[in-house]
Amino acid sequence: MTWDEVNGVIVITLPDDFDKDANLGYLTREKNECMYAIENDVITKVIAIGEIRSLVQINVMNNKQMNVHFLNDSRPIEKWKREEVVNYIYEWFDLNNDLTSFFEMAKTDPLLKMPAQKFYGLRVIGIPDLFEALCWGVLGQQINLSFAYSLKRQFVEKYGDSVEWNGKKYWVFPSYEQIAQLTPTDLADIKMTVKKSEYIIGIANLMADGALSREQLMNMSFKDAEKSLLKIRGIGPWTANYVLMRCLRFQTAFPIDDVGLINSIKLIRNMDRKPTKDEIVELSCPWKNWESYATFYLWRVLY
Repeated sequence: MTWDEVNGVIVITLPDDFDKDANLGYLTREKNECMYAIENDVITKVIAIGEIRSLVQINVMNNKQMNVHFLNDSRPIEKWKREEVVNYIYEWFDLNNDLTSFFEMAKTDPLLKMPAQKFYGLRVIGIPDLFEALCWGVLGQQINLSFAYSLKRQFVEKYGDSVEWNGKKYWVFPSYEQIAQLTPTDLADIKMTVKKSEYIIGIANLMADGALSREQLMNMSFKDAEKSLLKIRGIGPWTANYVLMRCLRFQTAFPIDDVGLINSIKLIRNMDRKPTKDEIVELSCPWKNWESYATFYLWRVLY
């Protein structure tokens, strides 16, 4: 990590293959996002470190650096807590990852050539908090994206913390400790199925009991982490790979049955039918160790 502090502002040096427009373009694609706000290319978000709530504004300067300003007197006094804020931002934007070989591969790949050129500099935007990533995976199952965002907003605004600034609330995702104390009846007025309520409460209980954590999964091989996730009620192959990709940062994570991935391949290849799983396996051979990035760039074509 390369960062510094100048007059209370955190300055993060960005990798060469980072593009502000590509990343903000992704972050602003859904108007009903409740976990951050973007206005005039400035991101405002609460970053929670334990009980500490830091409200930050992030500004990208000339694709060279990120300036992180603390609002509302929320700058942590201890340096290690400020470092945790930096860690979160690195995780969120996958800043430790050198994408050179991905772009080299994508240049000649029939499917990735166009998206890699059009969205060059886009990172796989992460969800660093495991509980949030798992909840988002469960909420998004078998419904369209805009309805999933609506459910997330209902869930967050009912059970999450918020920090108010300039008359607006900025939200923190509910903690697993809090959700573990609920029953599906408590979630009844959020328009999700009873099964999804049960899955989310079950995940919260596993985390509260110490049976599931990001650290445990990160210390496993990809296959072992995938198996551990698949044992959890409500987590199938799609959700497991989504979490492995966006939270745990396994680059080989590949939600091969994803509808968006299938539709993107169909669109780019101008097919009059959906590609089969065997066809996708064959097309993805050159993506070895970059499956998560390939998937993310192909998703990006659709919106």
